[in-house]
Amino acid sequence: MECKFHWKERTFYGMEHTFRQMEQKTRRTTAPHYTCHLIGPSLIIAYAPCINHGLKAKGGMGKSQAEEAKAVECGYWHLWRYNPALADEGKNPFTLDSKEPQWDKFQDYLDGEVRFLSLRKALPEQAQELYDATKAAAQKRYQNYVRKTKEDWSV
Repeated sequence: MECKFHWKERTFYGMEHTFRQMEQKTRRTTAPHYTCHLIGPSLIIAYAPCINHGLKAKGGMGKSQAEEAKAVECGYWHLWRYNPALADEGKNPFTLDSKEPQWDKFQDYLDGEVRFLSLRKALPEQAQELYDATKAAAQKRYQNYVRKTKEDWSV
């Protein structure tokens, strides 16, 4: 099957880089290539920091891809794929691409965005409780994804 995905014509939700440029910069972007070979509709759910997140890193939004990588590394965001065609073959259609998160980096990630620091300034007593709840939710979500990878689809 020939891939009808035209790299130069597709941009990703207003990002200034096309998928091809992103792939050349990071060598991590495989979703567009992967989805264009599937039959039927495809959906890519991506984490893309916006200007309102207020990245503290020097370079701001110019470092958004590095911020996305940090989000995955610490467990704030998880990478996964779902291919329903695998279910027809008796295989698990869910694939978790993220490695085990480095949970000790979670708070550093939150502190790297102004939106979370603003919370600490506005509500210092409640901020840590909310940060801990955010981390707990991310850990639970990751465990659910790990559990999905172990489901038996051979029946």
